[in-house]
Amino acid sequence: MLNDDDGLVVAARIVSEAADEAHADLQAQAHDVHRRTGRRLLVHRRNYRQLWKEAGPALRWPLFALPCGLHPYAQVSAAVAVVGSRASRLGQVTDPNPLLARVFEVLDLTTAGWEYGQVRVDTDAAVLADRLISTAGQVLAAIDDPPRLPPPVREVMRRNNTLDVHDPTGPRVVGGINLGARMRESLLV
Repeated sequence: MLNDDDGLVVAARIVSEAADEAHADLQAQAHDVHRRTGRRLLVHRRNYRQLWKEAGPALRWPLFALPCGLHPYAQVSAAVAVVGSRASRLGQVTDPNPLLARVFEVLDLTTAGWEYGQVRVDTDAAVLADRLISTAGQVLAAIDDPPRLPPPVREVMRRNNTLDVHDPTGPRVVGGINLGARMRESLLV
């Protein structure tokens, strides 16, 4: 259903809406932490890692409770795949730069949640991260003058550790994902 330009616009909107709503949720959570503890947390869309480092266990991963009802492993993941597969058309239907920023934002939320928020890395989460990385690479390749990679992406790219990927229905480890290696191969082309 999302194979034409109208579908690409819808997919781009889904990605942007997920990022916007997750940001608003994190701002509300940071405000709540400040109200309860007096601790002020800064919420920066371009880099959520510091927020998660400071308050990880006190935060709820926002992508599971988006007010719009989108699920990160269903609608958001599918929309990301559509954006990546049709990246060459983005310039004709929308401005690719803000969309790329939102793709990186959702990627940062996903990986920082794994690292600092005790969000479990299962096969669905790994697929989402892989799609976000490959889509970011495809969008970067489609932009004439691509922007610099955001700080959280550069930070993760410097690492070379593999995270266990679990079966979504149980505790069994079924594989691994090396985010740094995957980002280097997709984003440094």
